[in-house]
Amino acid sequence: MPRLTLFDLDHTLLDGDSDALWCEFLIDRGLLDRAEFEPRNRRMAVDYQAGTVGVQAFCEFYISTLVGRAQSQWEPLRRAFVDQVVAPRIGRAAHDLVARHRAQGDLVVMTTATNRFITEPTAVLLGIEHLIATECEFDDAGAFTGRTRGTPNMRDGKLTRLQAWLAERGSNLAEWESGFYSDSINDLALLSAVQRPIVVDPDRRLAHEAAVRGWPTLQLYARPA
Repeated sequence: MPRLTLFDLDHTLLDGDSDALWCEFLIDRGLLDRAEFEPRNRRMAVDYQAGTVGVQAFCEFYISTLVGRAQSQWEPLRRAFVDQVVAPRIGRAAHDLVARHRAQGDLVVMTTATNRFITEPTAVLLGIEHLIATECEFDDAGAFTGRTRGTPNMRDGKLTRLQAWLAERGSNLAEWESGFYSDSINDLALLSAVQRPIVVDPDRRLAHEAAVRGWPTLQLYARPA
């Protein structure tokens, strides 16, 4: 049976949250107002970790930072963000873990609630060819509208989007020996659906769930309890 290995990104392969880090990056460059945005950014990150924020509200809160510009206009800042902020936060253990699964011949997929524009270069950096992410809507001029397109890739949506992605390739989850690495209780639906759920530096609620279910736990980053 072929092997499918899925990786969450934020707080799993990446020591941090792409969306929150992107906002801090824009604030530092004067593109977002610190006094107005920073408290909202912190609150959203806390609510995400607790699993209490609505899917649409979460995704569109961060996509709103892109409104009014096209992808080409954001590209220089995106490159700087990945080089200066993201790359230093991906440790050797994370790179090695992905490389090991690629070497085994697994079909490796990154699946993240963060939007495709922000995370696509990170997938490339990690050598992951396939990315399932929240998709952004664009207006007729090609600028970001601040809204999502299709089902956001978050919570139950991660399982829905994976099933659709496999169906497009003439396959389904039952045909694969599947595994998924994640840190978050928000990913419980997909963790429950695969054959090899592995929790990575889990949040408190997922750590409890993993203990109850006997799921293995992996530490990639040393984090405070």
